Amino acid sequence: MAPDRDGDPDRVKVLFDSNALMIPSQFRVDVFTELGNIIGAYEPLILTEVLHELKGLSRGCGREGSAARFALDLASRCREVASGYSEGSVDEKVLAYAREHRCMVVTNDRKLKDLLLSEGVPVITLMQRKRLGLLRR
Repeated sequence: MAPDRDGDPDRVKVLFDSNALMIPSQFRVDVFTELGNIIGAYEPLILTEVLHELKGLSRGCGREGSAARFALDLASRCREVASGYSEGSVDEKVLAYAREHRCMVVTNDRKLKDLLLSEGVPVITLMQRKRLGLLRR
């Protein structure tokens, strides 16, 4: 089996936040294809805590619940990883994991984006409601 779809063993680790996986349902943007266009070969990761967050949101009604159910389906394309942290919010765990494992983070959460960028973590986010873009401090 090849190391990945592009044959590159040095794939960039990309950590998904819950709302990043909701982008396809809400804005009709294929986040996986967009990521490949931006950074090439990558390894999609999702924290166990983010999956729990999506499962909770998926129990809701309306657009958010529907988007969360769709996001859970997309999450199967990511490798689930444990954050290794028992304390703190999901956002704090995303930040800590990304710093420790040198990951880029895909999120559309403004507060989390600002926090990640202030810590020097590269962020991929929705731009102009139609494509993904890379932000760095």
